[in-house]
Amino acid sequence: MSRLRQALPPLSTLLPFEAAARHQSFLRAAQELSLTQAAISRRIRALEESLGVALFERRHRQVVLTEAGRTLAEAVAGGLTDIAECAQRLRHRQPPHEVVLFAELYVAMYWLVPRLNDFHRRHPRISVRINASSQPLVQAMEPFDLAMQCTDRPSGLLAPLLSVPDEVFPVCSPALTEPHAWSIETLLSRPLLHYRESDNDAWMSWRTWLERVGHPQPPPAPTSGQLFDSYPVMLQAAMNGHGICLGYGGIGQLVRKGELVRPVVESIRLDAGMSVYRARHADDRPAVDSVLDWLAEILTTPERLQRED
Repeated sequence: MSRLRQALPPLSTLLPFEAAARHQSFLRAAQELSLTQAAISRRIRALEESLGVALFERRHRQVVLTEAGRTLAEAVAGGLTDIAECAQRLRHRQPPHEVVLFAELYVAMYWLVPRLNDFHRRHPRISVRINASSQPLVQAMEPFDLAMQCTDRPSGLLAPLLSVPDEVFPVCSPALTEPHAWSIETLLSRPLLHYRESDNDAWMSWRTWLERVGHPQPPPAPTSGQLFDSYPVMLQAAMNGHGICLGYGGIGQLVRKGELVRPVVESIRLDAGMSVYRARHADDRPAVDSVLDWLAEILTTPERLQRED
């Protein structure tokens, strides 16, 4: 044991390092661990001095893992994950036929939940517990077996098992217009609803969407009542006729049911817009395999983007 202790770096540095590596940000690590950014920086520096290597490349307003940092991050994340998941299993014995699926909140509400009956019909003995969140999976509050989120959102050291195309298009209440009735110039003359983007987030802004469709005019700045911290709340505001927001393929059900319409024909395709991830501890569970196979099947069907509008 003494040799192990001598080989280990200072244990007080490992949680700050894991959080900083996962977020690629000292500030976000500090916020997660309720420490100051200076405290995170000091502990990372102490870890680097203990190991004799640089773990991060410091850039302007950004930190990037070095090759040594990536190697250590994989080892630390794996060890901490194993400890956390073992502790979680000891506290709450997870039934072998229960699968925890982490999903973005809007995907869970409008895409995943309406399809769960199909899975339960095929696999009546498997229970799928949905952990829905507006945060990326790196900020998940409890362990999960599988995760679904936009590919560009932070995923830490987890690589996607499956990535599929997605689509980004304006949507609004049918009380405002008929499908495909407007030009982009008309759309820009109406109230646009904006989602407040955080650092390292992957939500497409109106400015980016307009640039991608080749329209030179920038969107008007949001005014009071047009800026939202919650994507599902913004969707609800659009359904209630407060303006136009950007929608993703996961809300196709709302378009098919007529609760939202697509006022313009323009759309942006994301070749790898949505991804599925598998936690390391879930590798040997048949129930997880069944959920993963089901997700792969329904995500890769031609109807997934649901363009029936």
